[in-house]
Parts: sequence; structure tokens; C-alpha cells
Amino acid sequence: MNQNLLFPPCSTAEEWEGLPVINTIDLTIRKSQLIGILETICQELELSETQRENAESKYQAVGNWLASSDDALLQNAQIYSQGSFSIETSVKPLGREEYDLDFVCLVPKLSPQVPPSYLKKLIGGRLRENEKYRDMLEEKARCWRITYANEFHLDVTPSIYNPMCGRGGELVPDKKINEWKPSNPKGYRIWFEERARLRPRFLLLESPLAKAQQQIESLPGPTSFKGFLPRIVQLCKRHRDIHFDQRESEFLPISIILTTLIANSYAHCAANFTVENEFDLLLEVLRHAEDFIETRVKDGNVCHYVWNDTTANENFAEKWNQDSRFAQGFFSWHKQALIDFERLPLVSGRDQIKQYLSPVFGENIVSKALTSLTTAVSSHRAKGTLAVAAGVGLASYRPKTVVVRPNTFYGA
Repeated sequence: MNQNLLFPPCSTAEEWEGLPVINTIDLTIRKSQLIGILETICQELELSETQRENAESKYQAVGNWLASSDDALLQNAQIYSQGSFSIETSVKPLGREEYDLDFVCLVPKLSPQVPPSYLKKLIGGRLRENEKYRDMLEEKARCWRITYANEFHLDVTPSIYNPMCGRGGELVPDKKINEWKPSNPKGYRIWFEERARLRPRFLLLESPLAKAQQQIESLPGPTSFKGFLPRIVQLCKRHRDIHFDQRESEFLPISIILTTLIANSYAHCAANFTVENEFDLLLEVLRHAEDFIETRVKDGNVCHYVWNDTTANENFAEKWNQDSRFAQGFFSWHKQALIDFERLPLVSGRDQIKQYLSPVFGENIVSKALTSLTTAVSSHRAKGTLAVAAGVGLASYRPKTVVVRPNTFYGA
């Protein structure tokens, strides 16, 4: 559990007694400012545009090499991104410089009657024919990894079409490469993007809150804002990584579980709640994430299910039912995440914010984000290009504007 230096952890109403009491106006302003800091942290965590273009160039080259094989099976091979790179929720890994980038090599002509080990071997053999890839290639349990030192590594997973899935699903190797397992990377991306396009409802703040919000100086809108849902996923993934950095990391909740639960919760919150600002949206999404874990009792044991809605019978939480420590890992992280985010608005001032956020997101990332934000604010203030945002504050960069549905996390 994060032993925060400013406040001891607490999770019950009684434990909150004695913490600072903040009036409504100050709390609203703090939340608006904090969401800008969190947006900047996300920008520091993700691939730069140059890194992204480089990764795309590299995986296209791999795809072209596979498709130019003399083997007829590989000649129609398609390689495409899946996972966090595909839905733009990648975060910088801890302790090393390389990003994990996941890709699928779809071979459409292969029948499910052919064992997955055959296709995996075929792809590996073709990659070894390339002198450059040969020295960078590493065989993993279900995929082939090509490592570009100090940049990123590409994990290439074999797949074929799933004739039993009417949603364009695919089959990928199971952990032991003994049989095919249903999946749907393209369908999942569509599913996630549909939820990301949902617009949450925000209150129109009236006086005196709206007047108080006019005290906030906001930067011109960012050019690379990803949307609310991807940003919430990135924040949760980074918090998870820090939370498990000194713990049993093998029980860390996998990204697909976090992403699925948060996406479902976001859709629920967007449809059913009206919140005051972006920070409150973040809290509501996190609070309701657990609601989308299905539980059943089998033979006296509680089993958990986080379903992949894009293909039949894929339970992302299947490991939880084999070893309860995986479920415990998720629930312990979720409890701490709620504590850390709920208490953040109680902190004020750059130094205290830095002190609070450093053990939550990592000292280096937090320092970079705060420096970047301070530099940007100073630059725009000097140029006279800062604007005052009313209402929710972070969504609009036109003076004296009140907005119902903002579309950025950015603030000052």
C-alpha cells in the first residue's frame, strides 16, 4: 500500500476525519487544475509521435517480409497492431526504456485443423531468414519477439480466422501452443473506440462556482488529446505499475482486464451520471469498475469473469479462477487507487502535489510533467495567449465560456 507522506491511507468515513476541510469553490478549482496535471503526466508516459511513426515503420517492414515469403500460406499474411498500441493507451514501462508493442500476424489460408505450433514455427523460420531479424529474434511462449534495443520490442502473435465467430474473430495459440483459442483483436479495438466516443455529461456550473472558475488560467488546447477513456486507462495502468513495483508483480492485473473494466465503467457513467468536472468523472469510472466483474459460485469456490464482449467464451480473468492471488492483486490495487485519487484534491501547492504524486506515478515522470506544464504556462502567459475558462474550465479555451460536454483533460 502506498505510504503517502502527506496523509496516511484511509478508506472509511471515520478514517477521513481530521483531514483538511476545503470549501466547495476551492475544491472545484483544485480539481480543474489537477486534471491538467494528470493530462500532462499521460503525455509524458506515452510514445512520442516520432516513436510511434518509427514503430509503425518497423512493423510494416516485418509484415512485408513475412508476406514476401515463397511459402503460399504466408503470402497473404496480414500484420496489424493490437492491445495498447492499437487503442492508444500505452504507458512507459518501469525500469527499462523499451515499450511493449503487440502485433498479430493473421494467416487467412490456414485451417483450424492445423496445430498452432505449425504456424508459429513457420513464422519464426521466415523471420530467421532475415539477417537483421535473426539477431533480434526471441521465441516466447505464444509469439515471436523482435527487440529494437533501447526503443521497443514487437511481439508478433500468429492467428487465423475463426470460422465459428460471426463477428470477424480470430484464433490464437493458447499458452502451451497445443490448441487454438478464440480472440478478436480487431473487434476489441472497435468495441473500445465505440465507448471512447461516448460523451459524458457535465453540469453547467452557476455562480458562485462559475465565477470562481474564471480565476483559472488555461493553456490553448493540446494537439494530441486522446479522449477521456484512453487517458483514464493510462492513469490506472501507471498507478498499477507503481503499486506492484515492490510487490509480487506476477499477480499484477493484466492490462486487458483493466482496460475492459474501465471501458465498461466509462460507458455506464457516461450514460447514467452527470458529473461536475473531469476529475469527478475519473473518480466515478474508477469506483464503478468492479461492477463489471461477474462472479459465480462453483463447487463452493467463487469464480470471476471479465468477458470479452467481442468473441464467445473468452474470459480475461481465467487465471483468477486458477489462483486466487490474481483476484486479490486486482482488488488490493483497486482499493489503493481509489484512496490515492480521492485524496488528491486535498493537496495544494506545487511542492505538495509533487510530493503526493511521486509515489503514485513515479518521481521522474511527475517531475517532467510539472516542469513541462510550468514552462508552457509561463510561455503562454508571456505571449498573452492564456485564456480564462469558466464552467468546467478545462474544456474551453475561449474566455467566459460555460460548456456542458468538454473534450480535453488539459488545464493549467
